[in-house]
Amino acid sequence: MLVEQYYLGCLAHASYLIADEESGVAAVVDPQRDVEQYIADADRHGLRIRDVFLTHFHADFIAGHLELRDRVGATIYLGAGAKAEYEFAAVGDGDTVELGPSVSLRVLETPGHSPESISLLVFDRDRGTDRPYAALTGDTLFIGDVGRPDLRASLGWSPQELGGMLYDSLHGKLLKLPDETLVYPAHGAGSLCGKNLSTDTVSTIGVQRQYNYALQPMGRQQFIDIVTADQPDTPSYFTYDAVLNARERPTLEDALQRELRPLSLDELLALREQGAQVLDAREPVDFEGAHLRGAINVGLGGSYATWCGTVLDRERPLVLVTAAGSEEEAALRLGRIGLDIVAGHLHGGMAALAERPELVARVERVTAAALAEQLDGEEPPLVLDVRTEREWQSSRIAGSVNIPLARLAERLDELPRERPIVVHCASGYRAAIAASMLQAADFSEVAGLVGGLAAWESSRLATVAA
Repeated sequence: MLVEQYYLGCLAHASYLIADEESGVAAVVDPQRDVEQYIADADRHGLRIRDVFLTHFHADFIAGHLELRDRVGATIYLGAGAKAEYEFAAVGDGDTVELGPSVSLRVLETPGHSPESISLLVFDRDRGTDRPYAALTGDTLFIGDVGRPDLRASLGWSPQELGGMLYDSLHGKLLKLPDETLVYPAHGAGSLCGKNLSTDTVSTIGVQRQYNYALQPMGRQQFIDIVTADQPDTPSYFTYDAVLNARERPTLEDALQRELRPLSLDELLALREQGAQVLDAREPVDFEGAHLRGAINVGLGGSYATWCGTVLDRERPLVLVTAAGSEEEAALRLGRIGLDIVAGHLHGGMAALAERPELVARVERVTAAALAEQLDGEEPPLVLDVRTEREWQSSRIAGSVNIPLARLAERLDELPRERPIVVHCASGYRAAIAASMLQAADFSEVAGLVGGLAAWESSRLATVAA
């Protein structure tokens, strides 16, 4: 038996290749949209990818089930509660898919994170036992957490209703598995599909039974109250991706082929006049030093796709400004969340603006010591903290205003245009996005706190808490 985990750090996403090496038949579970690695590894091991499973319609990324169907002819499997535009095999409780004489996958319907969720039990008969070797739990059970039940609220399911289903799935099915059963989830720390995910990417039922806060002894209503409370803000693209995963759509290969067109500066400016967005995917320090006026900065080095999906308009074309050679990566990572809206990239990057200094803008950078002096002056700037409310409540600069980055676009009218604004987050990444959004909205005096709150605290400057 072969079980291979693929972990995509930028989306905190885990996918799996499972195979019976004797028969040479393989299945891929919850694939990312760019599927070349599964195909290459299957070829290397002499395997044929026959099946592809989605444990549910993922909200935080576009899965590669259609890509594997079109590339290798794989059959798509979904839970019996799923409805989709494309052809698929529906599987429910107890259904078994044989990969060969040794390896089989048995389905458990585990609704809760989503109504169509399933988990897959992996059996290896060569181990001489009828007990499952592993459970691929999708977003039902994570390491240290369980799937949040509030992501389908906009599609007609209440968090309380799905929370009750999740309790039943965990206590009626997954927690009845043997303690030694390995747990392979679809996400790890950094995913917004839960609130307490571990950095570990594999565990056991026994360890989770002992240490996972959501699996401790409690009644159904108490569980629902706990798992529906204090969940992070839901990015605006989550519902879009969940719906798109159920639709027939262009494959990633088709999307990228039409997107990566080099543009002259004049072509870019013409597209912007027609309503296109400009995304600068360089690192924040480079953006702050010099950028095209009106561009939005989301650096490739951070949670790029998640924040692009949160702050960009998926209905408007997008043109990229990147560091040399990074345009393909920038477009690929947008494609992973279904933002197939790239109209091209600025040929030559920022060098294309060398003869057009009037189009170049900068974000002033303010040190913690300098900001402290400004705040003690007669006309202090407004300090805008774009961290989450929970972060702001725990420690903040006195007098700062909190607007979480995910809510900034809808709350710009709350900010004064006649007063200088210094933006900060924990370390600087989110603040650079926020500063670019303020500049694009014609706030003229915008600065960023170098190093964020971490630099303020390391300078032994005072903070307050709720």
